[in-house]
Amino acid sequence: MSARSDHLGLASRRNFVAAGVVLALIVSVLLSVAVGRSSTPIPRADPVPHSSTGNGYWLVDTSGAVRAYGAAPGLGSVTGPLAAPVVDVTTTADGQGYWLVAADGGVFAYGDAPFLGSMGGQRLAAPIVGMAATADGQGYWLVAADGGVFAYGDAAFDGSMAGHPLAGHIVGMAAMPDGNGYWLVAADGGVFAYGGAQFEGSAGGVRLAAPVVGMAAAPDGKGYWLVAVDGGVFAYGGAPFEGSAGGVRLAAPIVGMAAAPDGSGYWLVAADGGVFAYGDAPFEGSAAGSVASGQRATAIATSPATAPPSGGNCTNPTWQTSDAEGTENVDGGPEDWWVNNDAWSGSHGP
Repeated sequence: MSARSDHLGLASRRNFVAAGVVLALIVSVLLSVAVGRSSTPIPRADPVPHSSTGNGYWLVDTSGAVRAYGAAPGLGSVTGPLAAPVVDVTTTADGQGYWLVAADGGVFAYGDAPFLGSMGGQRLAAPIVGMAATADGQGYWLVAADGGVFAYGDAAFDGSMAGHPLAGHIVGMAAMPDGNGYWLVAADGGVFAYGGAQFEGSAGGVRLAAPVVGMAAAPDGKGYWLVAVDGGVFAYGGAPFEGSAGGVRLAAPIVGMAAAPDGSGYWLVAADGGVFAYGDAPFEGSAAGSVASGQRATAIATSPATAPPSGGNCTNPTWQTSDAEGTENVDGGPEDWWVNNDAWSGSHGP
């Protein structure tokens, strides 16, 4: 199935974007200075899936391995070799399916999530960095680092930043709950709204201690959160600020976030698989210490709330970390994992 978009090719722009993104990503993960507002996070621990509320979430790493926690069902992972690392995960509205997307635009569908097309095997001007789905689960969007948007199924193409100058490369996207529009977010905190998605503010033009790496939309579509690589969280519109990891010594950089189904909390995930829970988002376990060598956690997605299981309540686990030093890369090496995972170099790069 073909994609609808407004960018393919343009070697000069590709080279410019690629150089900028590589530099930004290598620098960003070396940062350990806090952003703005902060609070003490709920502890993270080795993965012990359990649930006290019926909520759950999935973590995905660069190899395509998916770990399910709480009420989130395990529906499968990528089992074969990949041409490019997995960069994001997006769920269906009923929580019984999800899609993974790789930096080369390849899409992998599990559970009741239908495969509706991908950019795998096609030449991209910049790597894919994020994904979002429509409300009925019959469509999805992919977004590239240069702001190009690709729409599949019943997902409407409402515009993109491809071909427009950017102060920072695009790092992610979020969709309106009804599927009528989407937001893109850039590393400098800039937010771009399309379709029925309303612009509620951004960190663009604000001096940040660390680059923004992701965003999540409020379930009512009336706000959103941004998260930075140091764990700083920025709330806009009706999205409540429930705390952040800004000011906390992290074992690994933050790479993404997901909102609780009721909009009164959220989770952050770090590159080592550590999970931080805020507001009423329950901590259901993490992959800290168990992500395979040479891989990184890249994204977290939430499962809609279901009836809580019978039995006792969960207790908060004790703090554990996979990196006692706290500031160096998880495997002790330089934090240049985007390049090492071939998203921007060799035969799999743009």
